Amino acid sequence: MKIVVALGGNALLKRGEPMTEAVQRGNIRTAAISLVALIASGHHLIITHGNGPQVGLIALQADAGPADGNYPLDVLGAESQGMLGYLIEQELRNLLPREALVASVLTQVVVSSDDNAFLHPTKPIGPVYDEAQAKSLMASKGWTCAPDGKNWRRVVASPEPVELLQLASIAALVDHGVIVICAGGGGVPVLRNAAGQLEGIEAVIDKDFTSQLLALHLKADMLLVLTDVDAVYANYGMPDAAAIARMGPNSAHSFAAGSMGPKVEAATRFAMATGRDAGIGRIEDATKIVQGTAGTIVQALDIGTQFRG
Repeated sequence: MKIVVALGGNALLKRGEPMTEAVQRGNIRTAAISLVALIASGHHLIITHGNGPQVGLIALQADAGPADGNYPLDVLGAESQGMLGYLIEQELRNLLPREALVASVLTQVVVSSDDNAFLHPTKPIGPVYDEAQAKSLMASKGWTCAPDGKNWRRVVASPEPVELLQLASIAALVDHGVIVICAGGGGVPVLRNAAGQLEGIEAVIDKDFTSQLLALHLKADMLLVLTDVDAVYANYGMPDAAAIARMGPNSAHSFAAGSMGPKVEAATRFAMATGRDAGIGRIEDATKIVQGTAGTIVQALDIGTQFRG
């Protein structure tokens, strides 16, 4: 099958872990093992990835430098694409046969300046803070912060992707058998100005929505969203939390904006538009999710909600 695999930024740098290159490389190596297992099973992968923790870290590093060293989020997003694309590609190449074709594509994604997301930031980036730290940073830096589980994180605008500018190039590479790493961090967010020229915009696009759009255009057989949680849960974090095995588009569950919400929404959009399955679960369970024995499968049919025993 042709599968678009979306790697969560929080799975490549888990909450609370030291934000070091060695830690991220170790997590990416674990992801690469699962991805190569899928490739060895005969699947053709197009790999996207999040960048929430990474772009937030880069922003903090820039902020700690000279006063004129601050860069907008679109530039920092491009920087994170290069960093993570390099690490993912290298770890894949170390596991794949030498003749395997792998390429990382720096991807720009057009968004709309009228998107309501610019008025209501929801996308978590950077490290976690306790409530006191978050409120101090909001006061000193003018950030917007919001609860993220038991902690707090900075949140930024997350507009909907409208157009992938490198789509034709990505499709050509896929048609020639290349394993493509692209749309990192949802793509670098850009606008078309009144003259039709491209300009960067201060935002971070949700990689799940971009991955879903990419999967539709590439006519993928499956969208696979891999994260640091083993499945989608009803009542996540509560005593009665229950892992969902399969769910239809009308399952009556609410999921956190900026976290599991976009994953479920993107999976549902893909399933409804194509009639094909989307899967959500842990990176380590990638093959089992494709086989339907782990994670959560989102289907176009209104099957209700089926829980794991």
